[in-house]
Amino acid sequence: MNWMIVVLVIVAIVVVIAVAMQMRSARLKRRFGPEYEHTVEETGNRRTAEAELRARAKRRAEVELRELSPEALADYRDRWHDVQAEFVDDPRGAVAHADALVEEVMRDRGYPIDGFDAGVDMVSVDHPDLAETYRAAHAIGQRSAQEASLDDLREAMQHYHVLFDELLGEPEPGSDVDPDAEPEPDFESESESESESDSDAEHDVDDSTSTEERSL
Repeated sequence: MNWMIVVLVIVAIVVVIAVAMQMRSARLKRRFGPEYEHTVEETGNRRTAEAELRARAKRRAEVELRELSPEALADYRDRWHDVQAEFVDDPRGAVAHADALVEEVMRDRGYPIDGFDAGVDMVSVDHPDLAETYRAAHAIGQRSAQEASLDDLREAMQHYHVLFDELLGEPEPGSDVDPDAEPEPDFESESESESESDSDAEHDVDDSTSTEERSL
């Protein structure tokens, strides 16, 4: 009888541990999104991948990020515009400078950056949806001139721009406004105008009728 109790206790402990591990895996999946599967594929082992992701989260928790001053934000905006302008004449140089500018912003915000790998690890914690595009942009910049097409370099700039905005903490003013978009028609004003026109027309008809009656 005693051995049956021992077996049941052991089974219960195993079940509890299994459930706890599944819950912990689920939390990591929710937190890291696509980065979770990327890390599993890269390490080749789910348990190793989860240990790596927990270590990243722990390193990030030890960091207190700094808010950028309005002056620093304006300066970074101006420098990003310079990089974009550079792309016209020197696409490869612009991509390299965009990569360096992103890393500089991360350092300025307080991220513990020691090369690209450390940077992408921190990005994967705070912006997991952008980690893979950061890798892609960096990889394009590392290609030779023969391997990276103009479209590839343009794609890299787009990836860097999205990450740059996220790191600054706010989108560029007016960045979500289409300057070529036509203003939406004011249907209420148009309706009021039409009503006024109809009313004027009715008055004209009434006046005309009254005049005819008087002439008769």
